[in-house]
Amino acid sequence: MLGSDLTEDARPSIFHVIHHLVIGGMENGLVNLINHLPEDRYRHSVLCIEDYSEFRQRIQRRDVDVIALHRSRRGASSVRREIFRLCRERRPAVVHTRALSGLDALLPAWLAGVPRRVHSEHGWDVDNLTGQAWKPALLRRLHSPLVQRYVAVSKDIERFLQRRIGIRPDRITQIYNGVDTERFVPGPPVDDLDWPRGFEGNHLLRFGTVGRIQRVKDHATLLRAVALLVARQPALRGRVRLVVVGDGPLLGASRDLAQALGIGDIVCFPGSSDRVPHWLRSFDVFVLPSLNEGISNTILEAMASGLPIVASRVGGNIELVEEGRTGQMVPAGSVEQFAGALERYAQDEALRREHGQAARHRALERFSLTTMVRSYQAIYDSMCGFVS
Repeated sequence: MLGSDLTEDARPSIFHVIHHLVIGGMENGLVNLINHLPEDRYRHSVLCIEDYSEFRQRIQRRDVDVIALHRSRRGASSVRREIFRLCRERRPAVVHTRALSGLDALLPAWLAGVPRRVHSEHGWDVDNLTGQAWKPALLRRLHSPLVQRYVAVSKDIERFLQRRIGIRPDRITQIYNGVDTERFVPGPPVDDLDWPRGFEGNHLLRFGTVGRIQRVKDHATLLRAVALLVARQPALRGRVRLVVVGDGPLLGASRDLAQALGIGDIVCFPGSSDRVPHWLRSFDVFVLPSLNEGISNTILEAMASGLPIVASRVGGNIELVEEGRTGQMVPAGSVEQFAGALERYAQDEALRREHGQAARHRALERFSLTTMVRSYQAIYDSMCGFVS
């Protein structure tokens, strides 16, 4: 459908520029946005600075082009020329870039005469956890005159844009990611998940996490916390299980660490899955030990699924989890305190239930997908001259 923007279609076209269209929080947010914006209002194309995976199939609309630009193979200059050509040829009304690599599209879009340009910041790289590295900050500052509207997915990122990049507050709109509260719902565990031996049964207490297994997510701290928990409370070993759903560069190392810690028999690594709602319904507590986060989609999905949360006290996590009401917050990297939080939930079923119910209520009230889509549409509508 590469030529779809060339047809006589009165709907404004939006180019969404992203690094990879693969499984991930930012990518999931983009797919949800495209799927839920009114089809009669906008057309969409997704430009991947690198590539896409089968994750593109989650885009439900059939009129959306997904274009891979392969920067690592072609080089940045070639990709910028291609973006310029696409903008001149297809005349998008809005170019919406995301994260650091999306900056590559801003100058070509401006040179091609694209009248409206939006840039979103979503989180942090493992080698720049606080956003203080000088080169990325410089690149963001140099590109800022080309951006008419910024979107920050958390108040933490909004402050970063103001203080580190020098963006005026009136140029920034803060929009939380939204969660599909009809897809992610509390409920009984699903029977047909591929559990290994020893992981089935209503008597078990399953701690779980979902996400890419990479250094910024700090699965090592979680594994060490579980090992400490069962060493400190041997009676829990028979019923505590840890489920780590996801794939990534540290999957093998994480499996090896579990074995080295002596907990290989109570830790399960199912790999990547498109059945995340089913996995969450099979957990009793959701855990996220990240070193930093923008806004975690998996926390929101776990909250909507009615799970209490144990998360590191970093970035946007603080804005999602109400400590002592919907979950417990722990200093990043603290094995001792993660183990303590897990132990409290392991020993108090009523607390798990109370915090899980409060988490579901908070997801419905504050972080609905409808609210997120309405906020982005308001930006696009304002820029394109639509009157509500």
